Amino acid sequence: MKFAFLADPLDHFKIYKDTTFAMMSEAARRGHEVYAFQQKDMAFEGDRVTANVARIAMTGDAEQWYRADPAAPVSLDMFDAVLVRKDPPFNMEYVYLTYLLEIAQKQGARVFNRPEAIRSHNEKLAIAQFPQFTSPTLVTSDAARLKAFHAQHKDVILKPLDGMGGAGIFRVKEDGMNLGSVIETLTVNGAHSIMAQRYIPDIAKGDKRVLLIGGQVVPYCLARIPQGGEVRGNLAAGGLGVAQPISERDREIGETLGPILFERGLLLVGLDVIGDCLTEINVTSPTCFQEIAQQTGFNVAGMFIDAVEKQ
Repeated sequence: MKFAFLADPLDHFKIYKDTTFAMMSEAARRGHEVYAFQQKDMAFEGDRVTANVARIAMTGDAEQWYRADPAAPVSLDMFDAVLVRKDPPFNMEYVYLTYLLEIAQKQGARVFNRPEAIRSHNEKLAIAQFPQFTSPTLVTSDAARLKAFHAQHKDVILKPLDGMGGAGIFRVKEDGMNLGSVIETLTVNGAHSIMAQRYIPDIAKGDKRVLLIGGQVVPYCLARIPQGGEVRGNLAAGGLGVAQPISERDREIGETLGPILFERGLLLVGLDVIGDCLTEINVTSPTCFQEIAQQTGFNVAGMFIDAVEKQ
């Protein structure tokens, strides 16, 4: 089979932890052909969506981990699977990417995750579809509503709707220190909607990444534990990743959402769970494959490639 990975520049990969690298390695190990391209390599021209795509050979060398053939323009429907691994920010360029991929899909390309499903599931706002699993949450650009939410819940988290890696997340405690300034900054003086959530003390035990593959729950999660007084557990913000078996509550959330999201075209989903509460639904380029595999021996990439092959 031919697998094409739509990703960020390969030279930027940290292969000791990169999930896309793990996917590529597993696909290559099984004898599949691996290709790669970036968003800037895509075009709609004439009546086709094409991309300048390069075939990739995995070298096994940590320093120069791949060799790339010269890129050539091809129609995306020539591949058995086009795997979307483009990182946020989810800005208008990302939206345009999903439109192009949707056109390619109508021309016969098999795209995972489905572009319309990525577009329809904002990674922060999508939790509003499953309120039975969330802590009290408010989405608004109105400062008065945000201040009232803080007055009610005393200790809150405020964050933008389009961030990643913990960027732009603030905690405001009961004293309300800098609440007005945080609201002004995140909403750009009321121009942008943001999310407020009641603070969950269980963040001290980790912000758990629960993975769903093909509608099924991966049996281990990665608890990303804040370090050094940080409120954020994100690995990009310095959190410590500790793999552990999923809890009964994790499984309940995953088994409820898994079939629903899979039916919508989301082959791979990363749920963020703090304590017993669902806080985010990650659909663009979920990570943590390698950390789980290294600490537990469970081949997450193998489960993922199994699911792609089945599709």
